[in-house]
Amino acid sequence: MNEEIEEQIKKTVIARLEVMSQDKKMSIGASGEFSRDELIEKVKLGDPIGKKMIQIELDFLRSLKKGII
Repeated sequence: MNEEIEEQIKKTVIARLEVMSQDKKMSIGASGEFSRDELIEKVKLGDPIGKKMIQIELDFLRSLKKGII
């Protein structure tokens, strides 16, 4: 994937996370529980949790497109 597309995907995931309530937390498997702001930072940094969050969001959006959800 080229850098421009990756950056657009990051921005989309961050925008979706920003609409979450600040007091909500999300559990990412055995990796632990993360606040909205922690997840946004991890997506920006591109660390393993951020990459997992991007994959989760892409899978969700693909499912919406296919009418699965």
